[in-house]
Amino acid sequence: MQETVNRRQFLTTTGLSALSLLVGSQRLFAGTAIPKGLKIGYSAITWGNSDAQTVQAITDLSTLGYRGIQLRANTFGPYKAKPSELKTMLDQHKLTLAMFSSGNVEIDPAKKQSTIDTHVAHASFVKALGGSAFQMTNSLRPKDRLPTTEELKQLAAVMNEIGKQTADLGVQATYHNHMNQLGETPEEVDVIVQALNPKYCKLLLDIAHYKQGGGEPEKAVKQYKDIIHTLHLKDTMSPRPDKPEDPKAYKFVELGRGNVNVPAVMKALEEIKFSGWGVVELDGVPEKDKTPAQCAEINKEYITKTLKIPL
Repeated sequence: MQETVNRRQFLTTTGLSALSLLVGSQRLFAGTAIPKGLKIGYSAITWGNSDAQTVQAITDLSTLGYRGIQLRANTFGPYKAKPSELKTMLDQHKLTLAMFSSGNVEIDPAKKQSTIDTHVAHASFVKALGGSAFQMTNSLRPKDRLPTTEELKQLAAVMNEIGKQTADLGVQATYHNHMNQLGETPEEVDVIVQALNPKYCKLLLDIAHYKQGGGEPEKAVKQYKDIIHTLHLKDTMSPRPDKPEDPKAYKFVELGRGNVNVPAVMKALEEIKFSGWGVVELDGVPEKDKTPAQCAEINKEYITKTLKIPL
């Protein structure tokens, strides 16, 4: 009888110990996988470029509980003379301008000054909206050859000059890596980033573009830990279901549906003690039967329930 009781006690004790270890390990994993300094924002790009679509994006994202938004340069035209109206709208919906998409950077010497002037004007607009950072891209990738190292460095040089001027306004310039542009592959991105002056221009790491370009974004997080300012939290599906034989075919999808190892990115962010915005971005609805708001809700579910990160 005593042996039976001892055996039961042993099994109960070991069972509870195992359960305790399991729960502890889950808590440990969850704790290390959640970047505590990460703030979640969402890009308005999914809604489109019209003023009405921007207003709808602001309304939808606020309703869903997002607290940061990325606006695009299409807002500059209608609001540049009255930024206070847009700022009031953001404030009423409890949204912070997490990032502003400022557009292309030219490396043609004849266009250099106009490029600088455009982005400096956008930086002033960002400041008026209560924001503190903007992103730069480019549409300069050659169609019949790879970009040269000199072209990549020229891009960095112009962005450094832009950032030097916007720093005086208290607005941070960032470079956004992008498919089909200068800085598509990890090797090209590295040339550009190494040529950036971190004092004036930092990196907005788009994890889906980086993955589609052939890289592993979780490694890039660690590699560029000293220059990353913001991330685009994004996923890419490749090959596409409608083009299974084309390895280059891809489309952007909601988080968790594609090839990006998002949890590994989160773990890397926690390891480097990242503090800043992670802006969820989806260039367009991946399936025609969805609305931008529905996609934003799917992304919210993934962030809050799968990743366990609060908005």
